Amino acid sequence: MTALEHVEHLALQGDLDPVGAPAADREVTAALSRGVEALVLHLDDVGFVDSSGLRMLLDATLAAERRGVDLRILPGPPHVMAVVEAAGLSGRLPFVGYP
Repeated sequence: MTALEHVEHLALQGDLDPVGAPAADREVTAALSRGVEALVLHLDDVGFVDSSGLRMLLDATLAAERRGVDLRILPGPPHVMAVVEAAGLSGRLPFVGYP
């Protein structure tokens, strides 16, 4: 196994809603455009997620897959993860350390 040379971490904060999700999407798009090999999204400081935020996380996953980038998502607080689970996305999004 070889070590990845260009890993970027993005700590998403606030709400992933119609206001916050587009800003987070711009950050993810910018990171992917820099040619990262791996991208880690940290959700621990996300306070709220709705369908806009779920769509952003799914779009980020698909964009990373298209570019061959190893995307990993570190889970958020229980109330955020409950929304992810209710949407049926916990198995589709590349969470690390989440049951």
